[in-house]
Amino acid sequence: MSQARDTHTATLLANGKVLVAGGEDTTKTGALASAELYDPATGTWSPTGGLAQARYFHTATLLADGRVLVVGGYNGTVRLSSAEIYDPATGTRSPTGNLAQGRSLHTASLLSDGRVLVAGGFFVPAALASAEVFNLATGAWSATGNLNQARYNHAATLLPDGKVLVEGGNSATSSYLFSTELYDPAAGTWSLTVSLHQARRQQTATLLPDGRVLAAGGLGIGYLTSAELFH
Repeated sequence: MSQARDTHTATLLANGKVLVAGGEDTTKTGALASAELYDPATGTWSPTGGLAQARYFHTATLLADGRVLVVGGYNGTVRLSSAEIYDPATGTRSPTGNLAQGRSLHTASLLSDGRVLVAGGFFVPAALASAEVFNLATGAWSATGNLNQARYNHAATLLPDGKVLVEGGNSATSSYLFSTELYDPAAGTWSLTVSLHQARRQQTATLLPDGRVLAAGGLGIGYLTSAELFH
């Protein structure tokens, strides 16, 4: 890449290229607004339209129409409520509706109906239980049911039945969580489900072909080698 960065996002586009956006710079004191495209056919990077607002600890979600929704994050001073959409066809970004609640370290999940669910996150001084849904047709956000457990640094996975599984993360007191929850987009509600065997944050959560979810690694009592399956 032309710019060193961490805590950025990477999104596979419909054309096969990968969009990397934002992040924190090497001084660890500033957020980045730059973005780059990776072309697997040539193995090269090229600059593309930068973010309207520099940010890290944000999310970037590929929408049903091929554009990318960038939401929230941290600019080094405040947790952001702003959102913007990147259009691969033009390489440009445009602002869209703001979140009701600024947040970073949240999750964003593309629902089966094309909406985007943003859940939890961090806003000074603690974890958030709130969740919001983005409607691509209107560019607006609406509140939906609150999580049973405020959390950030968690994982979220869209399940085959259209529900979203949220697991682990940090609690409002920054302890690590065992709890998991299911979001029902038809009802707009959350329900607690079977807990993790190991409290963990910053783990990966991968949907397997048979519908189970693999939670792997993360941070708990030290860095974790353990993994577990949800089914």
